[in-house]
This record gives sequence, structure tokens and C-alpha cells, in this order.
Amino acid sequence: MTRIPDDALLLHAPPLRRHMPVLAARGAGLVDHAGVARMLRARVGGQFWAPAPDVVRPVIVTASTAEQRRHGQARLAILLDRILTCVRPDEVLLVAHDRHGAAARMARRRGIAAIYGPVDPHALLDGAREVHGLGLGDLVRLAALRGLRAVRYATAHDEAPQPVTYDACAHDLTVRTTYTDPFDGAVVPLGRIVDILSLWRARIVSGREISACVGMALWKRERIGEFLAHAPGHPAFCRSAAAALRLAGRVQGGGAIAGWATRLPEGIVRDAQAAGVALWRVEDGFVRSVGLGSDLCVPCSIFVDRRGIYYDPSEPSDLEHILATTDFDAGILARAERLITRMVDGGVSKYGRADTTVPPPTWEAGGRRVLLVPGQVADDLSVRAGGGAIQGNEELLRAVRKHNPDAFVIYRPHPDVDAGHRAGHLQDAQIMRYADMVSRGGSITTLMMQVDEIHTLTSLAGFEGLLRGRSVVTYGVPFYAGWGLTTDLGDVPCVRRNRSLSIKALVAGTLLLYPLYIDPLTRLPCEVETLLGRFGDRTVWRVSMLTRLRQLQGKLAHLCGRRNNK
Repeated sequence: MTRIPDDALLLHAPPLRRHMPVLAARGAGLVDHAGVARMLRARVGGQFWAPAPDVVRPVIVTASTAEQRRHGQARLAILLDRILTCVRPDEVLLVAHDRHGAAARMARRRGIAAIYGPVDPHALLDGAREVHGLGLGDLVRLAALRGLRAVRYATAHDEAPQPVTYDACAHDLTVRTTYTDPFDGAVVPLGRIVDILSLWRARIVSGREISACVGMALWKRERIGEFLAHAPGHPAFCRSAAAALRLAGRVQGGGAIAGWATRLPEGIVRDAQAAGVALWRVEDGFVRSVGLGSDLCVPCSIFVDRRGIYYDPSEPSDLEHILATTDFDAGILARAERLITRMVDGGVSKYGRADTTVPPPTWEAGGRRVLLVPGQVADDLSVRAGGGAIQGNEELLRAVRKHNPDAFVIYRPHPDVDAGHRAGHLQDAQIMRYADMVSRGGSITTLMMQVDEIHTLTSLAGFEGLLRGRSVVTYGVPFYAGWGLTTDLGDVPCVRRNRSLSIKALVAGTLLLYPLYIDPLTRLPCEVETLLGRFGDRTVWRVSMLTRLRQLQGKLAHLCGRRNNK
């Protein structure tokens, strides 16, 4: 890739765990004014990932370390003295890079404020009216693009200061520069890069609010760190609630604790509430990986919920809030529609693409309605919190048969249970008291297309059935119940779920707005479409030795369980 000089870079990739370039030189075309406006609204450009400044002033003076090194300290001293002939010292802020260097000494001698190190340029410019720079740096360019007065000072004694204009900066940004997508290397417009950097900015800002993580299994900590990191060494992982609360107490203004929802330390909810510390719950996403979480395949999608968690209807969650309050515009609905088509056509479910090596099952229903009943993990919190009166797979089958005495019922065991990792296994004799057939192996998404209805407690299979146009009946309170898309037999919180949604709106909230995604190849924050594109690349999803051992353990546990139940 061809790079333009460092002092001309405006759109940088932040220093995430895996750094990927996002721009190259030698562009051509017309000035993209709309792209520039989007960049400014998104507050990307320059070192946008840096923390906000502690102080702002209407007049900013800046000189990069490279400019100071190239032209010496004398030019910066002349620049400061020239500006101080026109404005008061208490109006001036020097942006320097070394609190122990010559620039810092100049600021102290002249009685002006100074800040050091990387700082968010957009927060600086919010309080500025003019920027003066030794050389042409990002802060000067961004000021010009915002319409502020921006002046580039000469680096030679016989050159006059030069105003920096919007037209010149916009031309450099959109005509002289071409952009490449960090995920596939394709040449893309400025707007696409703004979208990517906006996603990264939001992830960095959110991660900065987290002081500690608890309840994270050792095998997934590295991946969770990639999801939540905003600086090297963050976030900190703690084993106890007390340690996490101590870290949160050291953060000025308080810091949140992120905890795996099903592994929260005892008493942490009570203790965090008493200490006034926010507790955010983390869980696997709905488009997660190729391979089971119970096989120790690391997630490529998670939720970080500030209100509750999606599967517990007893309290609000971020997902419920999104679905209840968001005004889904035409753009995001169109994107959701494309996503639905892609997932259905590709046979995508939570654990990757459909298994096409196993032929779909066949049966003779004799003209009866065919119902699919997905089994669930018996001790899963989605069952315990959202199942209501039904707390197990046999109870669910009994209820389905009671409501549908003449239907042809197919029972599908949960993959984690069938793999021997989780509770909820039923003997075939138990199942066949209420069902007509047991389906194992192959793709559940393919099976969905062959049935008339899906009857479920809280299973994600019900949501996946809605994507495929199936009728869905819920016996518990899953996140997709109560929005006018399902027949609900459970106790849905109608006060909070008080409007009807289209399937496109449900997908927009559930798969586009609620989760966090990470690209398993570059390990950078990404959108769901990028993750779906990786599902077909087998080299990305190599099975680790840890996963192989876990799979063997599950097979042995499943075999022992079957023998003990005979």
C-alpha cells in the first residue's frame, strides 16, 4: 500500500489490538462534501480515540513533535509570542506531546495552559474559535473543515503565515486520497471508512467506562479483552466481586463492572448497587461463531447490556428498550431486509452455516400440521428466568401436545445437550410419549423450512423461524415475544412491549443495534455482515486442541449418561 506523509493523515486507524491500515494515497475524483460532513458529525479524524482534554481554550496552538524536531524550538517560541500580542494568555492552550520538553517550558514561562499526549481533537475544537499550527497537522485541518479560523505558520523565517481553507483540506481528504476497507482490502468511498471508524469510536468510548470484568472464563478472556479494550492492558479481569468493586472505586466518577451474566459472583448485584457502581451483563450474541460455545469456541459476537439481560423478562433490558423505542428508518430496515435474505439463503444460525452433509429428515404426517419443538438446556437462565411455569423439555413437550393433540410433533434436542455438555437430556422413550419423531443431526434451519409451526419455550430457534417466515408459538417469554409476530402463551410484559414490529424492525434491533461483533481474522470491531462473510472461510475457524478435548469430554459424558439411564 502507498502511504501519504504522516503530517497529511487525517483519518487514522486507532491503536486497537490488531492495527490495520485504512487509507492509501493517489486518489482521484470530485470533492465528497457529504463524506466530509459525515466525518465531522461522527467525530472521527485525527486521534479521535484519545481521551477528552481536561481544559479547553478559544485559541489553540499546536506543533507536532516532528515539526519541532525538524525546525527547532525557536519557531514555536516565535509563534507563541506572536499570538500573545493579540490575545490574553488565559485564552491560549498549547497542545504539546511531552510534558517535560521545551514546549512545556515555554508554556510555563508565558503563563498559558498546556495539555500533553494524545487528546481527542473534536473535544478540543468544541471550545475553540481558532487554531494556529506549526506545520499542517490534523488539528489544523479539522479546524478548517469545521469552518474555524485555521492558520499554518511558516517553518522558515522568511515565509508568512498561511490560512488553511476548507476547500484545500476537503480536496486533500477526498480527491488526493483513496480508501481501502480494512477487512477485505477493497477500495471504498470515504463514507464507508467513516462508518467503520464510527463503530470503532463507539466501542472505544464504551470500553473506557468499564473498570473491571468478572465471571469471564479463562478460555474466553482474550476475546473479551478484544471486544472491550480501549487501551493496552484493559479491561482488568477479576475473580471476586470485592476486587472488581475496588477497581471501580478507584475510577474518578465511578466505573462500570462488566460481568458474564450466567457467572456473576455471589452478592455482586447487591454490593454493586450499595456502592453505586454500574453492573453491565455480558452474554453470547445470536450470530456467534462456527462451533459451539460449550466446545470452547470463542465468541465473535456478544451483548453488553446496561439495563439487564435479554432473556430475563422480569426487568428491562437494552434490547427491549431498543425494540420498544427506536424509530427504525428506511435505511436500517433495508439493511435488515438484506441481512434476513443473506442469513436465510446461507442457512445461518447461531453457530454458523447449515450442515449440508447430513440429508434432511423425512416423515409421513398423514396431512396433520407439523410442529417443531426445539429442546433447550434445562438449567439455562433463559429457561429459569423466561420459562414461567415450564422449566424443562419434558414439560414443554407435554404442553405442546396438550394444546395440539392432533399435530405431528418433531422434537429437536439442543446441540449443547446432545454434545454432552449441558443438562436437559431426555431418553427417546420420554420424548415419544408426546412427540412423533426425534430429529438429530443436520441443519435445524433446513428442518424449519419443512414444518408448519415452531413451538418453543424461549429458544433462539423461534427467532430463526421468524426469519424464515414460520409461525411461532411461545410458551415462555423470549425476547421476540410480545411484538405482534408470535402467538404468545406465556406471561409477556405488555406494559413494556407495547407496540407491534415488523420482522425487519425486530432484526434491525436484535442483530444490528444490540450486539457487538468482532472479525475473527483481523480481530477488529466489525459489523454483522463482515462476520457472516467469514463463516464460509474454513481457515478462519480452525479447531483448537482445547476444543477437540472438550468435544471428546462431551462425547464421553453423553455416552455415560445414556448408559446410566438404561
